Amino acid sequence: MTFLPNLFSPIKIKTLELANRAVMPPMGTNLGNADATVSEANLAYLKRRARGGAGMIITEISSVHPNGSAINSELGAYDDRFIPGLKKLADVAHAAGSKTALQLHHAGRESFYLLKQGKAIAPSPIRSLVFGLTPREITREEIQEIIAAFGAAAFRAREAGFDAVEVHGAHGYLLTQFLSALSNQRQDEYGGSLSNRSRFIVEVLQEVRRRVGSDFPISLRLSVEECIKGGYTIEEIQSILPNLVKAGADVIHASLGTHGSPGGITSAPAEYEPGFNVWRAKKVKEVVGVPVIAVGRFSDPALADAVIGRGEADLVAFGRQFLADPDFLLKAREGRPEEIRKCLACNQGCIERLILGEGNIRCAINPETGQEIIYPKGPAAKPRKVWVVGAGPGGLTAAYEGARLGHNVTLYEKEEIPGGQLRFACKPPCKSNYGEWSDWLISQVKKMGITVHTSTTVTERMIEDGNPDALILAVGGEIIRPAIAGIDLPMVCDAWQILSGEVAPRKNAVVIGGGLIGMETADFLCEKGAQVTIVETLKRSPVLKITSHGYMLHKRLKDRNCQLHFNTEVKIIAEGSVIIVSEGREQVLSPVDQVVIAAGLKPRDDFQQFLQARGISHFVIGDARQPRRIIESTEEGARAAWDL
Repeated sequence: MTFLPNLFSPIKIKTLELANRAVMPPMGTNLGNADATVSEANLAYLKRRARGGAGMIITEISSVHPNGSAINSELGAYDDRFIPGLKKLADVAHAAGSKTALQLHHAGRESFYLLKQGKAIAPSPIRSLVFGLTPREITREEIQEIIAAFGAAAFRAREAGFDAVEVHGAHGYLLTQFLSALSNQRQDEYGGSLSNRSRFIVEVLQEVRRRVGSDFPISLRLSVEECIKGGYTIEEIQSILPNLVKAGADVIHASLGTHGSPGGITSAPAEYEPGFNVWRAKKVKEVVGVPVIAVGRFSDPALADAVIGRGEADLVAFGRQFLADPDFLLKAREGRPEEIRKCLACNQGCIERLILGEGNIRCAINPETGQEIIYPKGPAAKPRKVWVVGAGPGGLTAAYEGARLGHNVTLYEKEEIPGGQLRFACKPPCKSNYGEWSDWLISQVKKMGITVHTSTTVTERMIEDGNPDALILAVGGEIIRPAIAGIDLPMVCDAWQILSGEVAPRKNAVVIGGGLIGMETADFLCEKGAQVTIVETLKRSPVLKITSHGYMLHKRLKDRNCQLHFNTEVKIIAEGSVIIVSEGREQVLSPVDQVVIAAGLKPRDDFQQFLQARGISHFVIGDARQPRRIIESTEEGARAAWDL
């Protein structure tokens, strides 16, 4: 039986034959060497993804000009010295049976370090929406220099053995900056009308075509809609698409938005439905006669198969899904879709980690991603008897990784149902996929044959009697209950009681705590029809608006008239009211019929002194170590298992 016949059907682009219609699109990794050459980590990362069987893999961005890199470690394609490393990338993909394209990129004004050095260029000296700094206007001579640089980089890609190239005309980088009236206010032939603003892209494509020859495929990744107030629309872009094809584009990779567009739509969070952008790909297909790649939060191969079957796109790009589960296509092909670890669209490891300067690419639910070089294949040299205490995301990950490496793992959970904080995290709006991931993770633990004891509280006596070689403590955090007058009134509950359904939402609620727990609980209450006020002691929200989910969460609360008081403390909780203090001024919130404590968690130290005193090897992970995000819990759980 052939599963998903549309997705797994071949397609030909010029002389290039792809085995299927699945594409791994470019994703920044920050894994390159400091001198912009390909690193061993780059190769290991790509090799792991290439094993997944995509018809086409498009590499991460590669700079065509030394003053066009978004980050210091962006791969380079602007000199012949890069060819040997690029050839290794192409060879890795080919060895796994995939075809591969090199993406050609110039950041323009969207490079923080170039902006700081005064080297960033753009069509016009208009400040970056992302970094708030102003580039200098590119000269006509530099325009020609960069057009030639795109062509030369494409030639090097062909010399390095790539099967195609992709010109990056999306997401607010230099080509998009020329296309957009918001960033291009030139008075010469490269500015003004949309036709003129597209001239730079046309000439880049023409030069790339001239350098690679008539038979070599060229993909154009284009934000076909700017998704920003005053930006261009898909209907406007339809008018220039035939010219872009005529100039050399053999494939249109129909992306959307810029890094300055609200809500992080270029890496859409879970607020957007899978496949939400397909209609734009269909609009592109209406006016071009070349293959179109659809992109937009795809994680389900069945959805991609249906999109292709309906003729809405010719190929489908699965980006973050390749980080969450590099083998998802193999599982789909073999009729095992239930085993696919689906991307949460949380952006914690793949986007936030990079924009917050936390390091190289990771995946919050797949600890192998970005760590392929150190990821232990197993089995362990000396299998050990391991107890994992706590079955939240960190504990479940630790148990799975420990068993995968051949250790004898037993998992203990004091609650009746495993999942830890995931049992609550899946309840607010747009987060049901966290529950699905929890179910998947629990099923994988059981599939590994791990003994799981639920409704079991581990004691020191149990540890003494069981004599494990090592313990991984994933016992979670302890709910913080601030010392506030009136906190013991019947109208007071905590966020977990609300999210679990133990306490029903009431009409007028005050949420104490404006962190992620508080804001998501407020979001949940608003959805249930409550009028909500959030009180937070910090001067500004700890939920950052620069993150995709943070932006959408703030927006929903604002749209639902949720009141947020920062730099504010709760002084007294009374029947029907709450007294708050901000900068020495008191205010009475009324009417109030429910107060929800969401001040967060604090670490727990269960067993640590006991284990230290007896010299028992142990690891403390996740919220038990310090309450943070999922990515820290899963990575610490995995590393504890690796270090046994």
